[in-house]
Amino acid sequence: MTVHDPALLAELAKLDTPTVCNALEELVSPRELIRFTTRPFVHNDHPDAILVGYARTAAIRAERPPAMAAEERNALRLRYYEHVAQPTPGPNIAVIQDLDSVPGTGAFWGEVQTTVHKALGVAGCITNGSIRDIPMMAKGFPILAGMLAPSHAFVHVVAVGVTVSIHGMVVHDGELVHADRHGAVVIPHEVAARVPEAAALCARREAVILEAARRPGFGIADLRAAFARMSEIH
Repeated sequence: MTVHDPALLAELAKLDTPTVCNALEELVSPRELIRFTTRPFVHNDHPDAILVGYARTAAIRAERPPAMAAEERNALRLRYYEHVAQPTPGPNIAVIQDLDSVPGTGAFWGEVQTTVHKALGVAGCITNGSIRDIPMMAKGFPILAGMLAPSHAFVHVVAVGVTVSIHGMVVHDGELVHADRHGAVVIPHEVAARVPEAAALCARREAVILEAARRPGFGIADLRAAFARMSEIH
């Protein structure tokens, strides 16, 4: 499994997810290969919370009682906890796909799961499923979720370490993921070290436009000149 320098992860945590997406547009070609979420989330934590870490994937269902025997179900649940709690490389993000025909029918995440996962060292979660118990959730455990729901219904883990799809973003176990209130994106391991530099390049280009637009009397001629200056920044 690919492991990045913790200093790089700290640099990535200073960036918001739209900025990371901008940087990836400089680094990943063609652009359609960039994997990001395309539908909105609800979140439980501070609105400025940023998640950067390695995906620990799983799949759940909740619409119907589990088809597997209780012993098998309990063993799979324990395997899931062991998977998300792996200390290396870390930090880990639980990335869980709800496979139900109506994702979010039953909430996997609430007071108990956030408390357990935080105690196991998991950094947070991204899911298309639902969350509940927001006032009682463990503090400092950010979740991006598809919706709010009141019941856990028959929620149970059905697969661990599988490829998942969360609001249009396909994620393989062990991939590097960046997320904030805007959504999430996969950072390919091979370009991760270049993201901070590419983000800085994008910021320098945007600064030319912003500076011009904020001057009194800004008009089309100023915009044309700013675009010309921006195109010279490499």
